[in-house]
Amino acid sequence: MVDNRWSIVFSNPGQVDLQEEPLKMSDPGSLLVQTCASGISAGTELLIYRGQFPQNLAMDENLPALAGEFQYPVKYGYAAVGRVIDAGPQADPSWVGKLVFCFHPHTSHIWADPDDLLPVPEDISPEEAIFLPNMETAVNLVMDGSPLLGEEVVVFGQGVVGLLTTALLGWFPLRSLVTVDRFALRRAASLELGAHDCLDPAGLTEGLPALLPAGADLVYELSGSPAVLDDAIAATGFAGRVIVGSWYGQKRASLDLGGRFHRSRIQLISSQVSTLAPELTGRWNKARRFQVAWEMIRRLRPSRLVTHRLPFHQAAEAYRLLDQSPQETIQVVLEYER
Repeated sequence: MVDNRWSIVFSNPGQVDLQEEPLKMSDPGSLLVQTCASGISAGTELLIYRGQFPQNLAMDENLPALAGEFQYPVKYGYAAVGRVIDAGPQADPSWVGKLVFCFHPHTSHIWADPDDLLPVPEDISPEEAIFLPNMETAVNLVMDGSPLLGEEVVVFGQGVVGLLTTALLGWFPLRSLVTVDRFALRRAASLELGAHDCLDPAGLTEGLPALLPAGADLVYELSGSPAVLDDAIAATGFAGRVIVGSWYGQKRASLDLGGRFHRSRIQLISSQVSTLAPELTGRWNKARRFQVAWEMIRRLRPSRLVTHRLPFHQAAEAYRLLDQSPQETIQVVLEYER
């Protein structure tokens, strides 16, 4: 039996600590998971690392492990993969030995309700499985955008979510798929995953009109930068749609809505993975969307996007790397001792 665990704690802006704490069984029907890998979300987790999260907002109302509000000290993360090593007296012992995914902050061990665990398919590795939340988000973004045959599409931001979204869109019979990112490493990955062209924002003013003279039918804003939303609107043609998948935290967006936007009937659509669009819920639920996400992981094998693997005890270095050298990173993975 494991008595203690180690967890990552955001203590203050720019400060990440490892905290040892007692490991207590939450319920006699729960299962003990030993984490083997977890993925860092460079978008959401950097907002927390930098102290840019909004006050008085629940971390996630749909995930038990992320109950409570954003305030320091805080534990966060939602991409943990591990193996079940023990079961409570009222739990099904057949879970023991299974590789599972859990939406849970970074920690060495987890007592979890079986309903909060997703068995990892046998043909998917732990490092592939950590991409499940971001792949589910990418699937949701594509569903909310509803791309049509022959459309011209632009994706702003080629972090992990942006790259996965680009990969899914690359399988559609689009007329054009253009992506935008300021980092060369991510632009190269974007082209490898199916983008027809990938632009540096510095050349956007001339480059995008040359590729799409009439503007895009569908634009995704996935950069995490509020200022880019103006660029996304400017890239959209008449009656086009802009899917806003970024979470800006405390950062404010100052938009120019007094010009072409007003006369062009452009739609701004919020997309967030915690729910499904109401018009889809007659036939879709989260379980079905998870099935699609697992299948997309099989097809794409996103572990190719892992640029850094660091031991769990070097978590502070991992966040410094993402914060100070984003041009060198795509997906950073924390590895745990077994």
